[in-house]
Amino acid sequence: MVKIERALISVSNKDGIVELARGLVDNGVEIISTGGTASLLEKNGLKTIGISDITGFPEMLDGRVKTLHPNIHAGLLARRDIPDHMSKLAEMRIRPIDMVVVNLYPFKETVLKPGVSLEEVIENIDIGGPSMIRAAAKNYRSVAVVTNPGRYGSVLEEMNSTGGIGEATLGSLMLEAFQHTAQYDALIAQHLGGVFDGPRFPERLTVGFEKVQDLRYGENPSQAAAFYADPFAAGVNPGGMTQLHGKELSYNNILDMESALNLLREFEDRPTAVVIKHTNPCGIASADGIYDAFMIAYNVDALAAFGCVIGLNRKCDVRTAEEISKHFVEIVFAPEFEPEALEILSRKKNIRLMLTGGPIVHDDVPRFKYKFVKGGLLVQTVDNSVLDPSTLKVATERAPTEEEVRSMLFAWKVVKHVWSNTVILAKGEQVVGIGAGQMSRVDSSFIAAHKAGDKAKGSVIASDAFFPFRDGVDEAAKAGATAIIQPGGSIRDAEVIQAANEHKMAMVFTGSRVFRH
Repeated sequence: MVKIERALISVSNKDGIVELARGLVDNGVEIISTGGTASLLEKNGLKTIGISDITGFPEMLDGRVKTLHPNIHAGLLARRDIPDHMSKLAEMRIRPIDMVVVNLYPFKETVLKPGVSLEEVIENIDIGGPSMIRAAAKNYRSVAVVTNPGRYGSVLEEMNSTGGIGEATLGSLMLEAFQHTAQYDALIAQHLGGVFDGPRFPERLTVGFEKVQDLRYGENPSQAAAFYADPFAAGVNPGGMTQLHGKELSYNNILDMESALNLLREFEDRPTAVVIKHTNPCGIASADGIYDAFMIAYNVDALAAFGCVIGLNRKCDVRTAEEISKHFVEIVFAPEFEPEALEILSRKKNIRLMLTGGPIVHDDVPRFKYKFVKGGLLVQTVDNSVLDPSTLKVATERAPTEEEVRSMLFAWKVVKHVWSNTVILAKGEQVVGIGAGQMSRVDSSFIAAHKAGDKAKGSVIASDAFFPFRDGVDEAAKAGATAIIQPGGSIRDAEVIQAANEHKMAMVFTGSRVFRH
């Protein structure tokens, strides 16, 4: 147990600091403090000792140098269980410091300020604070280091009841302190990595994620889970949405919302609705209004839509809300809800209603995708390409009609966001059948045709990768598809093209694969 006799307090976030300091004083603790913290404590009737009185030096360089001094760091780093350490302190007339209460300059908050300059960002990189935290944390058996205002109450309670801070608490405070400085440095590296030119994939990857919430469970009830967000993420993202109603979000909910957002970004120019199940769309459509888009999208596969996530890229109006309320839906998100629409949907106790916080636009696409594997992390850029119709290469005897090209371009946007192997059947601005995630492409073609039924007649087919055999084309033709868009590039392209010609289908090659493994 450590008995606290001297505490150094220097905080940027001053929430609860007066109450903590008053509690320390009531326990006979001497307070050392700096600048604005000292002024606040003195204003509230709490006597403090200035840093300059400890170091013998004034604050220098506009406050850049004030705590970086042996009288501070020796007092923090001296091990109380090593006689030579303590005798050296006595020889140098340095008194130990038993507690450090420090939180750091508001770097993240500064970065997020509109129009902030690089100079202001740099000035909000804390130097002395991390140094004191790390010194105290390294010597945690002798020094209590408190970086989280949420711990003030429990620390005081323990001191009041036991007369000091026990080893278990000292250890947990130490761990929290190193996590605090690690995340702080990660945020600095993360932000400056986007300011200064450097390699796309740096030798060391640093990301400073912050916990948003614990989740009820992971993919299954036997798995624990939590949600962490990138504090610098711009635009619409799951971590930045506001929940207006319903149960807390689950692990699977967040995955499905992310899938819906990624797909909707492709269609910012048109009212579009997407219905997501297990991160795949079971329906998507664009129309002149969001009501029509939703009705078409939901009825692509109404059976699969049971317990779905619905994403809308326009305001949810009353008519749309009334239709949604007829079904079992996990989540509805939109940029805005009409007040009456919100009231209608809120009658369903558990449905989660999410406000995106802004329009869903293509430029919001993230730069990178991350995938954890045992022992490492896979990182890749995100495919945010937009297909230029002029680059399409007609591979068959028959060229596609204008209407077929229009349907192809719609289908190509969708196929990018469905698990491979993927085959999409589409008409105009709606999907009519989706074959997703099969081990063979012909099975995907069969499933897409089966889902579409009679709607397959006159549709176009989109494939995320080349057809390795003609059987997928034959299956699509049997269903009534008239045109195909695919990357091309198979050693059997000639066989596949021949199949399309036999069925009098048009086929175009994009020259680019959009495989989602």
